[in-house]
Amino acid sequence: MADSPAAASRFLRTTGQHATIGPDPFTDGGYVLSIGGAEQSHVNLADPGDIFYEYLRRIGHVVDLAAPWGEPISALHLGAGALTLARYIQATRPGSVQYAVELERELLDFVLAQLPLPAGTELHTLIGDARAALAELPAELRFDVVILDIFSGPEAPGHIACTGFYREAAARLTARGVLIVNVGDEPGLTLVRSQVAALRRAMADVSAFAEAGMFTGRYPGNIILTGTQGPWPDRWTAALTARGPHPARVLSGVGLDVLSE
Repeated sequence: MADSPAAASRFLRTTGQHATIGPDPFTDGGYVLSIGGAEQSHVNLADPGDIFYEYLRRIGHVVDLAAPWGEPISALHLGAGALTLARYIQATRPGSVQYAVELERELLDFVLAQLPLPAGTELHTLIGDARAALAELPAELRFDVVILDIFSGPEAPGHIACTGFYREAAARLTARGVLIVNVGDEPGLTLVRSQVAALRRAMADVSAFAEAGMFTGRYPGNIILTGTQGPWPDRWTAALTARGPHPARVLSGVGLDVLSE
């Protein structure tokens, strides 16, 4: 490791904030990335297959279902963070080909220097806006999973939080590919509702996966939306509910209408 992560810090010019990486006192081999003083990502270098944050574990469970267990996949990460999910995919599906797009060049360089990727990881990185970078990828590239993790709170970039962007992302999917969107929202779930509507216009079917209490709209938190190119498989609902974290709930089909705008 280039520098000791205990006191590692980097100024991010795009947002004007500081990013820090320090050890997690509760996890052997664990490190926490914070931006502007707020925890943003957690990485377990000793066990990249272990995901600490609840919403990222839920995304990982969806990725598990996207292809037979252990089979390499192609993945596109829009929003890199500490590359927790890229590490997870390499750990569970060695040989996968992955791309990551991050707006902050300093952040990506900082993470890769302080928290090196596992040996054998094939990760191609791009710096820039998610929608612009998507258009700049080689035309022939297709992905089994496209993961969007850049929404946090009710404010979201209008050119990304829209049907047009989701259709562009969907065009990058393989025949079995899924589009996974993490939506962090406040009580009332205004952003979640708008993104369910936008994703429904772009994909054949959509599901929402979260801690059961999130669907009451009384709490802030994260809901994972997944767009599929065919009907949502009922067996995925059973699998995700069983895997948790608990209590877990999956809404799909007409059940998702409770989150309609």
